[in-house]
Amino acid sequence: MQRTDSSAGAKPQIGAITPSVNLTRSPRQKAATGSSSEDPRAGQDSPATGWALGAITYLLWAVFPLYFVWLEPAGSLEVIVHRCVWGLVICALILTARREIGELRALWRNRRAMWRLMLAGVLIIVNWTTYVYAVMNGHVVDAALGYFTNPLLTVALGVVFLRERLSALQVVAVTLGAVAVLYMMFTLGYVPWISLALAFSFGLYSLVKKSVASQVKPLAGMVVETATTAPFLLAYYIYLVATGATSFQKLAADPAAGTGFPWWGHLALLIGAGAITVVPLLLFARAARSLPLYALGLLQYISPVGQFAIGVWVFHEAMAPERWITTGIIVLALVVLSVDTLLTLHRPPRRDEPETATADSA
Repeated sequence: MQRTDSSAGAKPQIGAITPSVNLTRSPRQKAATGSSSEDPRAGQDSPATGWALGAITYLLWAVFPLYFVWLEPAGSLEVIVHRCVWGLVICALILTARREIGELRALWRNRRAMWRLMLAGVLIIVNWTTYVYAVMNGHVVDAALGYFTNPLLTVALGVVFLRERLSALQVVAVTLGAVAVLYMMFTLGYVPWISLALAFSFGLYSLVKKSVASQVKPLAGMVVETATTAPFLLAYYIYLVATGATSFQKLAADPAAGTGFPWWGHLALLIGAGAITVVPLLLFARAARSLPLYALGLLQYISPVGQFAIGVWVFHEAMAPERWITTGIIVLALVVLSVDTLLTLHRPPRRDEPETATADSA
């Protein structure tokens, strides 16, 4: 799912729910490709089209819960098997149709990038599984809070792993995020593990992808990530078949166990789980070519807002006053973080700021 990253050595940007894409190139990179004389706007859509594509992308991620609930009686990990395997197949077919399969051979020679993409693959499967589990077990609001918290965690991870310096407003935002989590733990009496698992898995995923974003295109990266975990997921599916626990076997035994679709309709929906993973990725990659990074960071809030609204007003999940207060604190923290990002746009760049920027996803 659903998750912009910081520039290396600079202050982190607002969001983290976006696919891996290199937005600009340094003069050295341009000289190496002999493209310094090219029009930098070549192949770009207009800003209005970029905003529209970006909004559509995040709206699609926002309505994922409405899709996943139709996949019963499949369990969350069975859904991930189909999402991963069919996503891998679709990405590979697109790369073949575009005659870009050579990108995978180039990646194979770059062992450093390969290892990091493989680690990213493990992290994103953890994220996907947690998210689907949350949706299929009545915890959409917790999932939304996890993705609300993710930008704040991204800032904190930048400090821990990249030694980035925080502005005063960023310190305030991260502190408010920590207060929100602690408040929820003490008032509701439990650790919000779904929210934390989603925020940490995607935050770490973004951190790993950041280190290779300029070397890997989104589709090629997704092929490597899904291919890393696909064998293990297929082994799990074989176990489900052997024990009679797949959703198809459940439907054969009790047709009323599903959502009213025949087996072939259920199969189409499971294949669609892979397709809905790839389509937003392609839309985002196009939007990112014509939008600045701060715009992507602002747009990314559409997803958790939409998920939160679906959880509360469509699925009617319980919202104790303490959960509303927690949500309010997190939203306040994100407002502070957004203000800091917008103010940063008007500050002169520091000498240690890089000339490239990346955005990462789920």
